[in-house]
Amino acid sequence: MIWIFAVVMGIGVAAGVYLALSRDLFRMVVGLSVIGAALNLLVFASGRLDSAAPPIVVAGTQILTNAANPLPQALVLTAIVIGFALLCFSLVLVVRLMRAADSDDAHRLRAAEPPHDAGLKPPLEEV
Repeated sequence: MIWIFAVVMGIGVAAGVYLALSRDLFRMVVGLSVIGAALNLLVFASGRLDSAAPPIVVAGTQILTNAANPLPQALVLTAIVIGFALLCFSLVLVVRLMRAADSDDAHRLRAAEPPHDAGLKPPLEEV
């Protein structure tokens, strides 16, 4: 089971990096979201995947036997909510930026910035 999670995480990170390195702003945001989902799988996998027993300590015992760790599950739930909010906020920013600049190409947006001699940004390197 852990090997399936490892392969899925690897594919998710590879797809996310591929999308994040794109010139299209929408693909960049989706790529970062996919990387976040793959990392959520990593955290979730750290809490024992093979156990179906609830994390309840029986009276008179001090340790859990063959139970899943509830902490990674709680952390992943929190990360999903925060990641979704961040994705929505980023998409709104991208839409606003695309409307203001009339472009979704990262290189065109870079060229639309003030000139390098204005002292506001480093010089533009030609690709």
